[in-house]
Amino acid sequence: MRVLVIGSGAREHALVLALARDPGVTEVRCAPGNAGIAAVAAVDSVDASSCDAVVTLAREVAADLVVIGPEVPLVLGVADAVRAAGIACFGPSADAARIEGSKAFAKDVMAVAGVRTAHSEIVDSPAALDAALDRFGPTWVVKDDGLAAGKGVVVTTDRLAARDHAAELLENGHPVLLESFLDGPEVSLFCLVDGATVVPLLPAQDHKRVGDGDVGPNTGGMGAYTPLPWLPDETLRQIVDDVVKPVAAELVARGSAFSGLLYAGLAIGSDGPAVVEFNCRFGDPETQAVLALLDSPLGELLYATATGTLADVAQPKWRDGAAVTVVLAAENYPGRPRTGDAITGADVEGVLHAGTARRDDGALVSAGGRVLSIVGTGADLADARTDAYATIAAIKLPGGHYRTDIGLAAVDGTITV
Repeated sequence: MRVLVIGSGAREHALVLALARDPGVTEVRCAPGNAGIAAVAAVDSVDASSCDAVVTLAREVAADLVVIGPEVPLVLGVADAVRAAGIACFGPSADAARIEGSKAFAKDVMAVAGVRTAHSEIVDSPAALDAALDRFGPTWVVKDDGLAAGKGVVVTTDRLAARDHAAELLENGHPVLLESFLDGPEVSLFCLVDGATVVPLLPAQDHKRVGDGDVGPNTGGMGAYTPLPWLPDETLRQIVDDVVKPVAAELVARGSAFSGLLYAGLAIGSDGPAVVEFNCRFGDPETQAVLALLDSPLGELLYATATGTLADVAQPKWRDGAAVTVVLAAENYPGRPRTGDAITGADVEGVLHAGTARRDDGALVSAGGRVLSIVGTGADLADARTDAYATIAAIKLPGGHYRTDIGLAAVDGTITV
């Protein structure tokens, strides 16, 4: 089976490596890829958001399966175009991808499906903003109703900061979603979904804020770990049975059946799991940790999902131990990152590329905000942390920064449900 992966981040690098380990996959290509992916797979130029461009490339390389990594092409209907061309595609239709592309749509689906989530309100006019803010707090959650690459959310106890973020979104023509604050530790659960069939992968926890101790602005994700020793098996089953399966069934009932990876982000509070968000694709950086422990053929799982035969495939098997992903970010990220800086020490196992490129002289340089994902594995989370941080300490990037506490609270036992 020849597989074409669409995307250019560390998530796609992880997907390419996992697919290459599948004995049933004869070739893996990636478009547009990055400097790290180019070292392990053929890469092609493509506008990932163009339906015609992706279909043309898939035909040129005779792909048997197209795997779409990022959310933007999915929301724009690239998966629909690939399937219409007669090529199997892992990724939901544009209609189903609204579960991420429109938070208002996701809230409506959850309401009908009876899924617990935060109370919310859409504000589309500056004149209505202050009155709406008065109905929330003392912790305000302000979100861009559309796609924002994980950085369109402000969670704050400062009403003025909440108002400023909301006003900026409205000024730029983006409706604002205000939500009540959900307490409790957060969980990212990836599920392969083929209509009403739901197959969960390992749960993970992302670290969204830029600084140690969860301080500073939100980012696309500064690190993640799996498994979660503090999450009871019963709670995991509850998430699958009471959250993901009802949402998948509701999408089927609406004629928007989901096919691909449905990502549930949840807060595990005193009243049980409640949904923070849904995403329509593999999450980054959680994917890097989860796939590091996968012991089943990834290509088989993705192809079965794409072709409506997921129920016929064996449940995923996992390696013992734990995995930790630490993101090395460029100077000034999550603001406008500095790029073009030389990177050294990254040509080792466990380093996945995201925002990287090769200069004409062959030097590896930064080309984005999140530059590298360093994946450590070990017998437990403590060992995996040691592995990841030993690797990242040897990598040099001027102005680069990373969190030093990824997975630390779980190791210390300070997270409880």
